[in-house]
Formats: sequence, structure tokens, C-alpha cells
Amino acid sequence: MRIESDYWTRELQLEAWMDRPDHTLIRIHSPKKEAGVGSLRIGDAMWNYLPKVDRTIKIPPSMMLQPWMGSNFSNDDLVKESSFVDDYTHEVAGVDDSGEVPVYRVVSTPRPDAPVVWSQLEFQIRADAIPVSVAYHGERDQVVKRLTYDQVKTLGGRRIPTRWTMVGADNPASRTVIRIESIEFDIPVDEALFSLRRLRNPE
Repeated sequence: MRIESDYWTRELQLEAWMDRPDHTLIRIHSPKKEAGVGSLRIGDAMWNYLPKVDRTIKIPPSMMLQPWMGSNFSNDDLVKESSFVDDYTHEVAGVDDSGEVPVYRVVSTPRPDAPVVWSQLEFQIRADAIPVSVAYHGERDQVVKRLTYDQVKTLGGRRIPTRWTMVGADNPASRTVIRIESIEFDIPVDEALFSLRRLRNPE
């Protein structure tokens, strides 16, 4: 993960485990001063572990829109990924046939009383199911930030985009780029991995 701002740039090496739709564990391996920092998601709950002070902090709802580790990805982006299907209705609003692969425009609108922060999500998805972009709309339907996917490669036996770039609409110079170096799919994962004990004590 590379985080760029107007004044500084920093890089993190991460490892993540996911058991969709409800469990995610992310661990930072470098740089040295942040090694061991971790984030755990179980359902809608999220905790961060700070090894320097040996503290586990539960993220309150008021902090869910705050940046994760200073990046353009928020805590909510990590926790709410699985809610796209359940909390929104989806409509195919158009298709772009100008490229080699058709790209569908899918507009997602929150269901009544859904616990979400975005007034609308707009997905661009290729006909072969590879995502192209996601636009996040705020309260006044303005685009707040945009996530784009590119550099499609075969990893773990699947064709996936290996570069994800999140850019804030108010400051294009502020961006976070995730590069996927390796990935494995459909492997057995011990349920105990997604626990506060393992968050604090990686094995």
C-alpha cells in the first residue's frame, strides 16, 4: 500500500486474510515502526491493535469514516464491504461497448433504513466480472471519492486487477494505491484466526 499526499509519501507492506462475508484480518509487516499493527473485522465490529502500547481499540461508530492508517480508505470501507449486496438495490443503468470487453454501469441505491453512509454507489464492471471503478456519492449526490482498478493479471488462478487506486474528489493529489503481489483463493482458514487473541498475538 502506497499512501500519497501533498506533503509526504509512505509505503506499507500488508498481509490480509478474508473469510467472506463477515471476517477480515489485516496485519502490517513493514515499515519496522508499524510492524505488528493489525485490524480485525467481525461482522460490523472492528478493532485495531497497536503493539507499541499493547492496546486493542474497538472502533466506535463515530470513527468509521476516519482514514485507515492515514490512507484514503476508511474504516467503513473495510467493515462495510459485505453490505453492498444486502443494503443496496442494484440497477444496470447502461453499457459501454466501445472497448474489447463490454463495461456495465451499475447504480446502487440504499434500501430504506439501511445503515450506510453513501447516498449512492456507481460501479463500472466488465462483462467478464472484472471491476473497473466505484464512485462513492455523499449526501448531496456529489462524488466524494473514486476507486479504480487496473493492471489485470492472473494470480491465484484467477484474472484480477492487481492495482487499486482510491482518490479523493476534493484533492486528486491525495491517493492510496494498493498493489496485490500474491493471492490465494478457496483455502481453508482456521476460524480462530479471526479473534482478538490472534489479533494481539500472531502465530
